[in-house]
Amino acid sequence: MTRILHGTRLSGHTHRVLMFLHFLDLPHEFADSPAAVRAAPAFRALNPLGQIPVLQDGDVVLADSNAILVYLAKRYAAGTAWLPEDPVGAARVQRWLSLAAGEIAFGPASARICKRFYDTGVPAALSQTLAGRVLGLMEGELAARDWLAAAVPTIADLACYSYVAHAPEGGIALDAYPHVQAWIARVQALPGFVALPAE
Repeated sequence: MTRILHGTRLSGHTHRVLMFLHFLDLPHEFADSPAAVRAAPAFRALNPLGQIPVLQDGDVVLADSNAILVYLAKRYAAGTAWLPEDPVGAARVQRWLSLAAGEIAFGPASARICKRFYDTGVPAALSQTLAGRVLGLMEGELAARDWLAAAVPTIADLACYSYVAHAPEGGIALDAYPHVQAWIARVQALPGFVALPAE
C-alpha cells in the first residue's frame, strides 16, 4: 500500500498529521505541496479546495487534518486511547478538535501565518483575543490534568499542539501559561515526536 502525505513542512495542519504518522509508526512518503502545486489540476483532483494536508492511504483519499487524525486513529489505533470509544471520552476529544478548527485556527495559527507568510484577513486584534481565550481555557484545564481530553494523550493534543507551541512566532507570548508550557514539553517528550521546522 502506498501512503502519501501531501503538505508543506512549515504547515501546522500538516504537522499534526505527520506527528501522528510517526507516533503510529506508519511508513509514508511526503509530497511537498506549495501553493503552485495546490493550484494544479492533479492536486485539485485530490482536494478541490486546494488545501493541505491531504492523505492518500491506498485507495483512500482524505483532506482536512482533523478528519485525517480521526481516520488514522480508527483505522490503525482502534481500541487505543488516541480516540476514546466511550461517548464522554469521544465528545471531549471532539470538543478540542472543534477548538483547533475555531479559536486556535483563527487565534494563534492566524497570527503565526500573518507574521510569517501572508495576510489571512483575520484582524490581529481578533487573533490576539481568540488566542488569549483559548490559552486561558487550556491553562485552566491543564492545571487539573496532564492532557487536554483525557488522562493520557489523544488526538486532541495533536490537533492543538502545533499552533499553540509555535504561538510566539505570531507574537503571542506563552509566559503567562505555565501549564500550557508544561503540556508542550510533554507532547515533545512522546516517543516518535517530530518537530515543526523553524524554516
